[in-house]
Amino acid sequence: MISRFITAAVLALCAAPLSAQSYPTKTVRLVVPFSPGGSTDVTARILAQKLTDAWRQQVIVDNRAGAGGNIGADSVARAAPDGYTLLLATTGVMAINHKLYKSLPYDSLKDLAPVTQIGGLPLILIVHPSLPAKSVKDLVAMAKAKPGSLSFASSGVGSATHMTAELFRMMAGVDMVHVPYKGSGQAMTDLISGQVGVAFDQITSSIGHVQSGKLRALAVTSAKRFPSVPNLPTVAEAGVAGYESVSWNGIAAPARTPREIIDRIQGEVARALQQADMKERFLKDGIEPIGSTPEQFAAHIRSERAKWEKVVDRAGIKPL
Repeated sequence: MISRFITAAVLALCAAPLSAQSYPTKTVRLVVPFSPGGSTDVTARILAQKLTDAWRQQVIVDNRAGAGGNIGADSVARAAPDGYTLLLATTGVMAINHKLYKSLPYDSLKDLAPVTQIGGLPLILIVHPSLPAKSVKDLVAMAKAKPGSLSFASSGVGSATHMTAELFRMMAGVDMVHVPYKGSGQAMTDLISGQVGVAFDQITSSIGHVQSGKLRALAVTSAKRFPSVPNLPTVAEAGVAGYESVSWNGIAAPARTPREIIDRIQGEVARALQQADMKERFLKDGIEPIGSTPEQFAAHIRSERAKWEKVVDRAGIKPL
């Protein structure tokens, strides 16, 4: 009887590692909480192909857009915690939306398990060429000389472009008028036409307009200069000390997903991000590859939540 109990205990202890070693044995679904075609979707599809090749099991991208990413995030939070449904997590769904929406069906800290941060996506500060500002200091001086005279575009209330601009407005001590749009495409159209004068936007979607002379780039929002735009100073070194705003994405799983499976996913993603072709593609797309541990990603999420909670409160952004 005792030997039978010991045998059962040993088998139970061995079951989890063996399960993790054989994972995945069927199709893995990577939920992108936004529509196809955006930067988050592109990142997911590149990574899904790498994981498909490595695991020899299909990793499919499932776009579930709506409510600022909340619909897709909630679908993963409610999924079975077995590693076969994953979330392409973003700054919004993990660190901002809980402050922007009156009620969320999921709690990103309790219902989702951080797996790894894929990368960081700095934005660039751009202005219409009609503005005489040739530097961040010039822009700040203009805004302070005539409070409320400058307007900044964003892709929507609570978006990365909005929050990045609000942080700049607060730290620079300037008063600029927010003009939200339904997407970055509309915002960029009006910025190029001069309907609005200032915006923060992703490097890849705006650098072509800068190079053609339709827009002027003043700085990058990361703490250090970004490889694809090495001549652009950071906002901090250009005059707003301590400023940093970097959007990010990562992988999250349903809470209670076995740690062995989380570690297997994290390890494979980290290996993929270290491959030369991935590094080159991501940097070209304005993404700094990271591949952090679950603990590092969890700490980053907590830090970002605290940071953006303060920005939402100070900016007086009302819950949606």
